[in-house]
Amino acid sequence: MIKGIFFDLDDTLYDSSNFVDIARREAIKSMIDAGLKTTEEEAYKILQKIIKDKGSNYGKHFDDLVKAVMGYYDPKIICMGIITYHNVKFALLRPYPDTIKTLIELKKMGLKLGVITDGITIKQWEKLIRLGIHPFFDVVVTSEEYGLGKPHLEFFEFGLKKMGLKAEEVIYVGDRVDKDIKPAKELGMTTIRILKGKYKDMEGESDYTVTKLPEIVDIVKNLIEKNE
Repeated sequence: MIKGIFFDLDDTLYDSSNFVDIARREAIKSMIDAGLKTTEEEAYKILQKIIKDKGSNYGKHFDDLVKAVMGYYDPKIICMGIITYHNVKFALLRPYPDTIKTLIELKKMGLKLGVITDGITIKQWEKLIRLGIHPFFDVVVTSEEYGLGKPHLEFFEFGLKKMGLKAEEVIYVGDRVDKDIKPAKELGMTTIRILKGKYKDMEGESDYTVTKLPEIVDIVKNLIEKNE
């Protein structure tokens, strides 16, 4: 019997890939206007390498960008980048058009809802609150909170424990095969992959595949009816 659903956050409940890329490019433009001695494309390549090497949760991407270009840290240029990035990011931060409708329908069914996400706890909560979807979730689990992230099975087990349900009672919804679907499936959760974001063409199998979130509602209804 299905009693709960865990969601991935980025590119599952909102468009993470596109809005972050736009915010980074706008930040670079403002940094160049403030005196960064390079072109937009060259700065973008350097920034992408820093993000790849240091990780998306590293807190000094723009510091390292300025140091790489200028040879020293310029606080004015760094600050311009940070402020522009956050202003643009939060201006564009919106859930997918059908996210809230889907969450409402699932809550009406009496299901527990949760989020399992990689990232810094405060940042992930900030996204949920700014997206306006935090009230729907009974459990939010982050990799920073647990100390390990996806695809570690212990991380998913930690989420199940917090939700108070067994793996076979839970559906997991995510966009990535390697970090979402595979570990959830290995633990015995029913898996639904949503084909959105930059990983939508990644190969791999899930129990169900959807292109839009509302399709999940019918899948859940059928699973519940099948087990009654």
